[in-house]
Amino acid sequence: MSEPGPAPEARSEGAPVEVVEPVEAAAAVEVEVGEPTIPPPTIPPPTIYLGDNLAVLATLPAASFDLIYIDPPFNTGKAQRRTPIEVVPDAEGDRTGFSGRRYRTIKLGAREYADAFDDYIEFLWPRLEQAHRLLGPRGSFFLHLDYREVHYAKVALDQIFGRACFMNEIVWAYDYGARSRSRWSTKHDNILWYVRDPNHYTFEYDAIDRIPYMAPGLVGPEKAARGKTPTDTWWSTIVSPTGKEKTGYPTQKPLKVIERIVRVHSRPGQRLLDFFAGSGTFGEAAVKLGREVVLVDHNPEAVEVMQRRLAFASPTIVRTDA
Repeated sequence: MSEPGPAPEARSEGAPVEVVEPVEAAAAVEVEVGEPTIPPPTIPPPTIYLGDNLAVLATLPAASFDLIYIDPPFNTGKAQRRTPIEVVPDAEGDRTGFSGRRYRTIKLGAREYADAFDDYIEFLWPRLEQAHRLLGPRGSFFLHLDYREVHYAKVALDQIFGRACFMNEIVWAYDYGARSRSRWSTKHDNILWYVRDPNHYTFEYDAIDRIPYMAPGLVGPEKAARGKTPTDTWWSTIVSPTGKEKTGYPTQKPLKVIERIVRVHSRPGQRLLDFFAGSGTFGEAAVKLGREVVLVDHNPEAVEVMQRRLAFASPTIVRTDA
């Protein structure tokens, strides 16, 4: 089912803000999504807000976003910490690489944030209400959590959006890291998908990436070559700790997973929002696929990471008044 998004609305006057880094608009991005092919739009540069997301959301006009994705803290009760490293050749180093070559590890600093809330749903609820208010009439909302809080969040979203507006629980499965010896190892996240209107929403089936058949010999060469569409369980590895995609920011999500959401649940030129933006993965996916995007985070380190990551698109940084 695929419906065109609503015409852009005029933006309302918000709370006083200081634009600290105005830039030129980004160049048009050429994308092909759905049928017929939509001409590549000229989109504004991404906007990154540094400030409390609840205060920022209150300044944004209702029904002004076609897709909202958030990846809030998971309430693990721990400090989330990542230490970026660099490795250099060193015969006396602490690492062994290809063909037995030795390397020395250099720590480049650490990034950390607290991930503990006494009443997590009380913290999340008003932000979910704002997501509902901001979502356009044919829009989709994605909430990315894990097993700790997803069941409570589902009950909250059923009340805010309505149970009929729940579409899927997507399980992102990744087989990486240590194994538990006392229970089944938890190697998945949960992504809840809700829509504003269960009869009219964007779902670009032809934009879905294909995956290989597990038994290609059973389906014939033509089907095997084409591949199949994923189910509601998405197998994808985490961001490699040493790969080029890694920003060093805690809990960074893989670009491939987020691009699938952007491709299928929005169209080029539409306006997207992530108000727990973190390392900016959603922002990168949106810009590269020709969408306008607004990102919000209260952490100055997150904004610095996003500013570097999205430098190719000349983002505008907006600092809300304290």
